[in-house]
Amino acid sequence: MRVLLRADAGSSIGAGHVMRCLAVAEAVQELGGDALFAVASLPSALEERLRAAGMAVHRIDAEAGSAADLAATRAIAADAGAIVLDGYGFPEGWRAGLAGTGLPILAFDDAGAGDPIHAGLIVNAAPDAASLPYRKGNPGARLLLGPAYAPLRREVREAAASPKPPLEERRGLLVTFGGSDPLGLTAPVIACLAPRLPPGVWLDVAVGGAVRDAAAVEAVAECFKDSVRLHRDTPRMGRLMAQAGLAVSAAGTTTGELAAIGTPAVLVTIADNQLEAARQSEALGWCALVAGQTKGAAERIADVALGLWADPARRRTMAGKLVGIVDGQGALRIARALAEAITPR
Repeated sequence: MRVLLRADAGSSIGAGHVMRCLAVAEAVQELGGDALFAVASLPSALEERLRAAGMAVHRIDAEAGSAADLAATRAIAADAGAIVLDGYGFPEGWRAGLAGTGLPILAFDDAGAGDPIHAGLIVNAAPDAASLPYRKGNPGARLLLGPAYAPLRREVREAAASPKPPLEERRGLLVTFGGSDPLGLTAPVIACLAPRLPPGVWLDVAVGGAVRDAAAVEAVAECFKDSVRLHRDTPRMGRLMAQAGLAVSAAGTTTGELAAIGTPAVLVTIADNQLEAARQSEALGWCALVAGQTKGAAERIADVALGLWADPARRRTMAGKLVGIVDGQGALRIARALAEAITPR
């Protein structure tokens, strides 16, 4: 099984698409297969991470979703047995052109609008994904829907399966706004949170390689160096999540990871397409929701986080709501579905 994964990452789009694909690529490797990436945009730190995991990276010198991108992707796919596609920048004609390769295609989709996706397998891990009208435009597709298909990277799966300290004994509050933090919330949230932390509590701040205002983050972290631990491009996010008594996180790929590990969270929506899934998570009772695109968002995030930190009973209740929602095996289920598509039963 040789799988090509087509996804991009950068300061404006974040790293979530590539990180989801990395989770699937690791699972493909665990099943004895080979995974390679095709990218039109990718921070160097992420490229190094993929290569360190034994995955080839092919850079495409074209705008994502363009005809030149399609031609390059099809050429790279010539030696693959299946394709995984993840991103919002691929129009329907592009997707139809990729389907013209005749290879099995698995597409991640977060909208569920019923439009043709031109993929034989469609993944949406949102809690209510099964109620979306995928059959309208994709009558023959195999649908991999719901939290059972949340793709978790290997280190997150391992952290989820490992023993963890009781919630009330964890003194770290994790802050992470994804691989790029497109709204620039990390620095102001540190500035609002750090001076108000209770004694003996610290911030673990995880900063991705595509963050544009890294210097500002480092400067404010230095101002509060006694209570802020800065983690740059860390490969141990699962461990940080498992050690946190609460997480402040962008509502994206990290949502499923926190759910699997059992860490209650303040989810911050940083893009419109995250809102519906974040609302579904909030309705399940394990997180609080803050709109990151509104004025005064950093202050609101800090207020909500500190209110939850001061209420350990509520945080325990929130963590209890997470039991059984995400079992951590989604990436492996996706990889097995790919294997079945390559070699039909």
